[in-house]
Amino acid sequence: MIHSQLKKYFPKFSQPLDRVAIALMGILSAVIGLLILFGSNTPPRIREFSWQNRVISAQDTAFIIRFSRPMERQSVENNLKIDPPLPGRISWAGQRMAYTLNEPAPYGNRFQVSLNNAQDRFSADNPNRTGVTVRPFQGEFTTRDRVFVFIGTQGEEAGRLILYNLTQQEKTFLTPSNLVVMDFKPYQNRERILFAATTRAEAAQGQMLEQQIYTVTTGLTTVSGQPSAAGKVDLLLDHKGYQNLKFDLTPDSQTIVVHRINRRNPGDSGLWTLQPGKPAKPLENQPGGDFVMTPDSRAIAIAQGEGVAILPIKPQAEPLDFLPRFGMVLSFSNDGTAATMVKFNPDYTRSLYLVTNQGTQKELLKTTGSIFNCQFGPNKAQLYCLLSQLLEGEVYQEVPYLAAIDLQTGIETPLVALPDQRDAQLSLSPDGMALLFDQVVTGDPQAQAVGPSTSTGQTIVSSRLWLLALTDASPQTPGLQILLQPEELPFRGVRPRWLP
Repeated sequence: MIHSQLKKYFPKFSQPLDRVAIALMGILSAVIGLLILFGSNTPPRIREFSWQNRVISAQDTAFIIRFSRPMERQSVENNLKIDPPLPGRISWAGQRMAYTLNEPAPYGNRFQVSLNNAQDRFSADNPNRTGVTVRPFQGEFTTRDRVFVFIGTQGEEAGRLILYNLTQQEKTFLTPSNLVVMDFKPYQNRERILFAATTRAEAAQGQMLEQQIYTVTTGLTTVSGQPSAAGKVDLLLDHKGYQNLKFDLTPDSQTIVVHRINRRNPGDSGLWTLQPGKPAKPLENQPGGDFVMTPDSRAIAIAQGEGVAILPIKPQAEPLDFLPRFGMVLSFSNDGTAATMVKFNPDYTRSLYLVTNQGTQKELLKTTGSIFNCQFGPNKAQLYCLLSQLLEGEVYQEVPYLAAIDLQTGIETPLVALPDQRDAQLSLSPDGMALLFDQVVTGDPQAQAVGPSTSTGQTIVSSRLWLLALTDASPQTPGLQILLQPEELPFRGVRPRWLP
């Protein structure tokens, strides 16, 4: 009776197959209910670690960890370990965690990232799953080797471009002995170096302005992981018809800007651009002069009349901006949000300004001496400058020195005194851990040229290289006068520069 009534009202469930399906649905519902109540004993795991087995640079500021399920965030943050430690801050987006470094990771190191005992979100809320934690994880990454390049000044090294790997303690000659290198700029990927050089024969005849523009391979590991042979030289721009003077490379390494002068018509002087696979072409919007590339690789800052103009790297383009108060641009921060500029005051003093893209112009110091060079630290907290102090007396005498300027407080801290070193070249390592600088020895103008000359035209006959570690200066008390002891390197050379 009841069975017949069920058939009447539920005819579609009257077949045996239907009853089996209903039973399976009931069983699955029960299993799902039990899983919700007691949870699964399968531990969560890390699906992706973005820096796994990578070689990172100072431009790599954050890594990503992606989990297999939503995690209890505090347990992850409490149990994440980095060895050696790298201070940073954590942010979340669903099952992805980002760890952003406070400072660039120090070069020449290997780091391990581990995570144990972290719980997922369901385990943290369920007392029946207290023993279920993330599957133990250990990742690894390394930073680039500490490498710098300089121009040799003695013996067979004179005038040659030399690479030194401080991490591996290896020295490599990059350019051949028949070229005398005058200046150079490294490419961002470290694979090549852009340089200007004359032949040894031209240098012996004093024809130091006959320089041509070349590239040379460094032999360092490429992005693909395959190292190229060091010392392969390619000519990019010859000196036929034009003299090549100051040159620079955009931060993205895609455009070379060269100040050129027409040999037949010296009044025809200006900036030219050179890009891969294209012939050099004049900008035709600036007669030339001292210039600095902007970090976005789209413009240059150049002194123009009674101020500084920001010009796009495009032929016949109008200036993007003009800053009438300043006479010189020293440097830009890596992110392009700030620059250091020099103002020449009516009372014959000089002022160093911090100029931001928000329109702020902050005077950092005012001096009767000179302001030669300034470079931003990686996080824009410090500014490292080569300055000079004018001594009182009847004889005009400047005493150069290296100093650190705190950009928050404006406090200047002298680091190293450099007597009689107006032409010292300063280079801050990409991780902000050390400064390189040279100490030149000059001779009379008739002395045999071995490479670049000083800004006053004196011949450099020798030069010592120094390394200044900055870690000891970081915990300094504001206003404390700290003079650090640099380490002399076992080389003779000029223009030392860290590779990125």
